[in-house]
Amino acid sequence: MSKTEEFYEFLTEDTDARICESIPDDQCTHLPKNFSLNILNGSLTKLAEKLISPGITLPWILSFLGAPVFLIGMLIPVKDVGSLLPQLLVSGKIRKKEKRKPYWVGAGLTQGTCLLISAILLAFMNNQIFISYAIVFMLLVFSIASGVGSVSFKDVTGKTVPKGERGQMLSYRSTFGGALALIAGGSLVFFLKGEDSKWLYVGLFVTASLLWIAASIIFSSIEEKPGSTDGGRTPLQEIKTGASLLKKDTSYRNFIITRALLMAIPLLDPFFILVAKDVSKESWNYLGLVIVISSLAQIVSSPIWGRLADKSSLQLMRISAGLSILSILYALVFIYFENEALNFYFFMPVLFINGVAYSGARLSRKTYIIDYAPKEDRPTYVSVANTLIGLFTIVAASFGLIAEYFGLAYQFWFFLLLLVACIMLSFTLKKV
Repeated sequence: MSKTEEFYEFLTEDTDARICESIPDDQCTHLPKNFSLNILNGSLTKLAEKLISPGITLPWILSFLGAPVFLIGMLIPVKDVGSLLPQLLVSGKIRKKEKRKPYWVGAGLTQGTCLLISAILLAFMNNQIFISYAIVFMLLVFSIASGVGSVSFKDVTGKTVPKGERGQMLSYRSTFGGALALIAGGSLVFFLKGEDSKWLYVGLFVTASLLWIAASIIFSSIEEKPGSTDGGRTPLQEIKTGASLLKKDTSYRNFIITRALLMAIPLLDPFFILVAKDVSKESWNYLGLVIVISSLAQIVSSPIWGRLADKSSLQLMRISAGLSILSILYALVFIYFENEALNFYFFMPVLFINGVAYSGARLSRKTYIIDYAPKEDRPTYVSVANTLIGLFTIVAASFGLIAEYFGLAYQFWFFLLLLVACIMLSFTLKKV
């Protein structure tokens, strides 16, 4: 037995690595190798995403550069819109190819290049405002490549990993990546505390770039058999097909709405950070600590969520939404009751619980759409859903007006209602 087979059996507790029910027989012989390579690939990309994160690290770097506040505020919308909206246009192109793996490899190399260009600009240019805008533009290109890779990844996963083990594979990617990010968070606390040297940030960009390039090389080694190329469509045809899917497939339409409501979980994080900053009563220097908390949440929850996702991704959606509701109720205590004992460290469970909920939410929606979509139309199902979520993200960017005009308490109650609606609507979805 090879080392990859032993590793596969250890992780899946599968004593027969040749049992495949939802992928071709000739693909089944490569299952242990593909499963292991996928985990290694994901571990590297998850670490890279923690090192250069639009929600944490990039705002810090742009602040160091003296970027305008509105530009820093554009990071998350640029990331989400860039990664989700173009997917409908590329899915038809991907379907014309017998192998979809090269699309992820190309996307990964593009992402690594974007980070490397950002590092070079930061290292050798002096116009800090220009560098700031250039980094945001590189983030847009990076995110578009991420969208292409997302469509390819889900289709390659559906072809190479059998139903019943996809959730475990996704969870191990998240777990191992979280463990590496935990080390990275501790390193940030140690190296960046009290430091303001641009070379530290250059190092973050270069390291993340190398991780993406290495992940691309690993993904290129996955054994993918040629698949069907029937039904390849132009973008206009793809849009028409997407509209037809939404019209005739009620469960799919409800899934997209449910997934949109589930976005309340990651959208909560910036508002939780505002409360944490308010109750800390001290300088805001928790970058590494926040990364450590989010990484711990990912490590602890992912193995459990992966097995649950394989059994019932719908149940995992409900549990994730319920946990996020719990984190909201916890946070409301800090808003309605002023007490010196309620400091940042007592607020940490809010960030941890919501991190656990977000880990479950991501796994549940990814596993559900891969299992639900017909094999021959999987790229279209994925891209249509992601494109519509991208449009919803534009609308969601305005949700912060609630906190600005009415206060954080109303913001949290608003998100709580969205999550309650999410749980209720999930009961209308078809079981897979």
